[in-house]
Amino acid sequence: VMLAAMTDWQKQFENLATKPDPIRLRNTVLAARANKAEGRDNMLGAMTWAAFSCPSATQAVYDLIAQTWLSPDAEVKASLSDNWAEAPIPADFWSKFWEAVEGPTEGYDALTITQAIAALGGAVDDSFGSLAEQCANEHPGADDAAEKTIPGLLDLQALSECPAGSLGHELYRLLSANGFDPEVLDRNTIMLSALPPALQYLNTRILQMHDVWHLVAGYTTDSIHEVAISSFQLAQFGHNYSAMFLATAGQIAHRNNPAGFRAFFQVIAEAWQHGRTTPPMMAIEWEQQFDQPINEIRARFGIAPFESRLPPNLIESLSTGPVWRKWGPIWKVIRLHRWLQSSQSKLALQPAS
Repeated sequence: VMLAAMTDWQKQFENLATKPDPIRLRNTVLAARANKAEGRDNMLGAMTWAAFSCPSATQAVYDLIAQTWLSPDAEVKASLSDNWAEAPIPADFWSKFWEAVEGPTEGYDALTITQAIAALGGAVDDSFGSLAEQCANEHPGADDAAEKTIPGLLDLQALSECPAGSLGHELYRLLSANGFDPEVLDRNTIMLSALPPALQYLNTRILQMHDVWHLVAGYTTDSIHEVAISSFQLAQFGHNYSAMFLATAGQIAHRNNPAGFRAFFQVIAEAWQHGRTTPPMMAIEWEQQFDQPINEIRARFGIAPFESRLPPNLIESLSTGPVWRKWGPIWKVIRLHRWLQSSQSKLALQPAS
C-alpha cells in the first residue's frame, strides 16, 4: 500500500513538470508562501520543467517566482514564450530523479550531492544538450563563453604568496582550512571537455571560481549559503547544473522537511535577486584581482555582499550545539514566518487566464 501511495504522488508530480501558466504560477508561489503542500508541488514542477526540459525558460520562471515570493503585493509582469524549444523528459529519467531525491542512507554531503546532480544531467533527453548550449551562448551573464579560452588550473602556491587580506590569500586560506579541491570536481573526471564550447567554458570557470564568488559575493560555506549561491550562479550565468540542483534539493526539502521549506526557499529567492542585480561576474578577469583586497574589488565592480533574513549557519546552529545558541536562529525563522504571513494576508489570488 505504501509503495502504491508513493507511486501515486510521484506520478502526480511528474505531470506537473510542464510549462506553467504565469498567473497560475504566481498563485502557486503565494500558496507555497502560505505553507501549502500543493503550492510547493506546483512551484517545484515549474522549476523542474525549466531545469530538465526548457533551459531558456529558467530566467522568466525564476524572475516570476522570486518577485512574487519577496514582494507578493507588487504587480508581477511576466510571460512565458511560446517559442522556447523543449526537450522531452524521458520516462526513465524519473526513476533516477526519485533515486536522487531519496539519496543515500547516510545522507548527502557536498561531494555526493554534486555527483548525484551531475548524474541527473546525463539522464536528460539527447536533445537537451543543444538547448542548453544555445541558452548558455545567449545568456547575458555568460560573456561570450563560446569564444573564450579554457582557463588553466589554479596555482595554490601562488595564491599563498598573495598579500595578507587579498582575495588570493583569502582564497588560499579558505581552500586550505577546509581541504577543498581548487576546482570542486576534477574537470577531466567529469569529462567537461566533451561538452560543446559555451557549456565547457562556463562549467569549467564556475568550478574554478566558485569559491572566489563565495568570498567576493559574500556567501559563506554553511549549508544554506551553498543552496543560496547556486541560485546566485543560476541568475548570473544561466548555470544549468544549478537549476538541476535547486529543483532536486527543493524536492528533497519538500518531502523531508516541509516545515523548513519556506526558510529554504527564502534564501533561493533572495540569492536569485542578488544575482540578477549584481554585475556579471563571469566577465571579470579574476586572476588579475587576486592581489587586491576584497572590499576594494567589490567597490570597483559594484558588487554588494549577499544579505538575507536568515543567518548563514541556520542549519548547523539548529543541528548542533547547546540549546541557548539555537534561540537566535529560531527567532529569525519565527520572524520570517510572521513576515511571510503578514505580507500576503490581504492578498487575493488572481483568476487564472
